[in-house]
Amino acid sequence: MTLPARVRRLVNRFGSRRAVADEASARTPVVSAATGRGPARRVAGGVGSALAVLLVFAVLVGPDRLGLLTPGAFLRIPLEGLLVAALLLALPARPRRVVVAVVGPLLGVLAIVKLADLGFRTALDRPFDLVLDWLLLDDAFGFVRDSAGRVGAFGAAVGILLLVGALLLVLTLALRRLASLLVRHERVATRAVAALTVAWVACAVVGVRVVPGVPVADAGTTALVGAHATQVDARLHDRERFDAQINADPFHDTPGDQLLTGLRGKDVILAFVESYGRDAVEDPELAPQVNAVLDAGTERLRAAGYQARSGFLTSPTFGGGSWLAHDTLLSGLWTDNEQRHRSLLASDRLTLNGAFRRAGWQTVGVLPAATQPWPEQGFFDYDRYYDAEALGYRGPKFSYAPMPDQYTLSFFQQQVRASADRPVMAEIPLISSHSPWTAVPRMIGWNEVGDGSIYHGSAVGEDSGDADDRDAGQIRGGYRQAIAYSLETLISYVQTYGDDDLVLVFLGDHQPSPVVTGEGASRDVPISIVAHDPAVLDRVADWGWQDGLRPGPRGPVWPMDTFRDRFLTTFGPSTPPIAAPR
Repeated sequence: MTLPARVRRLVNRFGSRRAVADEASARTPVVSAATGRGPARRVAGGVGSALAVLLVFAVLVGPDRLGLLTPGAFLRIPLEGLLVAALLLALPARPRRVVVAVVGPLLGVLAIVKLADLGFRTALDRPFDLVLDWLLLDDAFGFVRDSAGRVGAFGAAVGILLLVGALLLVLTLALRRLASLLVRHERVATRAVAALTVAWVACAVVGVRVVPGVPVADAGTTALVGAHATQVDARLHDRERFDAQINADPFHDTPGDQLLTGLRGKDVILAFVESYGRDAVEDPELAPQVNAVLDAGTERLRAAGYQARSGFLTSPTFGGGSWLAHDTLLSGLWTDNEQRHRSLLASDRLTLNGAFRRAGWQTVGVLPAATQPWPEQGFFDYDRYYDAEALGYRGPKFSYAPMPDQYTLSFFQQQVRASADRPVMAEIPLISSHSPWTAVPRMIGWNEVGDGSIYHGSAVGEDSGDADDRDAGQIRGGYRQAIAYSLETLISYVQTYGDDDLVLVFLGDHQPSPVVTGEGASRDVPISIVAHDPAVLDRVADWGWQDGLRPGPRGPVWPMDTFRDRFLTTFGPSTPPIAAPR
């Protein structure tokens, strides 16, 4: 061997050993005897890795319902976690980084969807709609602004945006940390994943549940994604079906002289009582006070010559979305989402208001919660329309409500009904019972209401506390008082301003949020019709509704979208209604 060849061989050997030494050195932390930072970093690294594992695990198995948010809900083995771990262990370095870059943000999206579902189920008793609920962001901002002020609304919006960004970033970093942990401890990790997979299969076959209703062999993430995918598909195909239902209207071409002949000469008030749900008259904690108002009101009205009948309707919405209930009742179409709402408003569907207008009534909309321009008002066929500004209220707000119900009815009586030159049909949503039920007005003399200035003083009722600091009992108490006030206002109005030609129909738009009703409550709302003329109630005798203002537990329950056709059929000759499939 020549000298140059020997030199090259020695250099190559030295370089190889040096490379091995460098690699070993790179894996060995440098510890300063003076500072002792090596152990501290190891502890911090271990804590970080543990937090990463716990965070990914919590996102995969965390429930999307508040009632399931218990320690037992986390006693599960997530199938999706096992699959991701196995994939990270099997892939080389570069594909593994791609998986982390893709799956990490998807975990963040999953966390956001679960939190959205949790919030919507808590407030509206339904999951978040990935297609349509983005349209509610503006309404949600308006609600927070009206309840907590503009600063509070902007603060909430900024906080939500920061939370979304943080979840996407933190979960990507957590999965990256988890991937590194799996690779560093490949042999142990592989055995652990294999053992957990066997355990998952065994638990799935046997149906093991440590907590009732919570299977240990969990595939909840897959089920959640599948449910939302089905939801998206349904929304994308729903528009065409709903358009066909809009066009299938048996009353679309009915002449005015054949509409509502049984109510000729009557002033008809259709009042929606915000959040007046079935639980208000049946829940043991809520019903005693509310039913006392209804029963006493029945007797007072009977003494004044009025009779009432009551039943239940099933609302298309729960806890909020009042406009969907208004759409459904007035149009005779099941309107349970924003897409249907917008399609309906863009159509020429005959509403109850439109039927009264066609038949010769002066139609009026009195909407105290309309604080922004509302160009869609024309769809509801109002001859006259009063929003919050036009109502001229000069008193204070009551939590969300811009004005008390008694003021709204007083304005209607003084400015509309008292001066009308022909029968009036009025739609009046009453909003004193709108959440968060923190401040409830008290009843005053009708001649004291004026422009509402009196509410700056002694007319302010009991305040049930700050919306963010109350417990469930206080919230339910505030709700109970608000519903009782709204019902008492309607009863007192009929007593004070009623005559032989007044007909009042009032109903709830939806049940209150699950914080009041609990999860899984029905979507039924009470409805009552009050009249002085016996001929009016004789026409509804075959409805099966019960006497008085309070429907009993065995009272009939109709879907809310059936009311329009039944009402128009009952009070005038018409083409028999055609039931359109939902």
